Amino acid sequence: MEERIHRETLSAQAYRALRQAILSRRYPPGARLVVRELAESLGLSPTPIKEALAALAREGLVRSVPHRGYQIPSLSAGEIQEIYELRDALEGLAARLAAQRGGPELAQSLEETLNRQREAARAGDLEAYGDLDLAFHRLLWEASGNQRLRRMAENLDGQVRLLISTSAAVPGRLPQALEEHRVILTRIASADPVGAETAMRAHVQNAWEALKGFLREG
Repeated sequence: MEERIHRETLSAQAYRALRQAILSRRYPPGARLVVRELAESLGLSPTPIKEALAALAREGLVRSVPHRGYQIPSLSAGEIQEIYELRDALEGLAARLAAQRGGPELAQSLEETLNRQREAARAGDLEAYGDLDLAFHRLLWEASGNQRLRRMAENLDGQVRLLISTSAAVPGRLPQALEEHRVILTRIASADPVGAETAMRAHVQNAWEALKGFLREG
């Protein structure tokens, strides 16, 4: 039992270290992740590295490539546009349903998450900011009461997580995104389904426009 707990602890350490490196873009899109090299750099054996990579693959943060190990996903502009077109529809519907079906507890949870997002933005912690951004959206997925919607949104989660860490680096985007979340929260708290959907779709479209400009300049 002690050996199993120790291995899980090492796997968790490897997972946190690799996840942070990926979200900070230390490993750029398209980069290969070699178990032996990662084990040497982290001072760990290959086993916890493999377990960490498998967990990251389930999140969508890395991609398993047959006979080649793991790689950071590299998405084309067309693929990114497809993701944001899906987000526009799914997130808008989630916000509308959440405004109809959520209650004061949802608004309180959204406000607490938004406050933590502001703190992460002030601290310049883009990893925490990205996690909290998705936590804000996940609250709406769950409050929608539509399990198929939630599953579809979660399928995009890993790819969106990578894109959020990129779009957060766009100058001026963080304060704008936080203000957009505040507007969404206000519409949810007012039980305004149409307003919530409109605010959410504007938020997703603005994120896409900012990211598109960033990618074009890059």
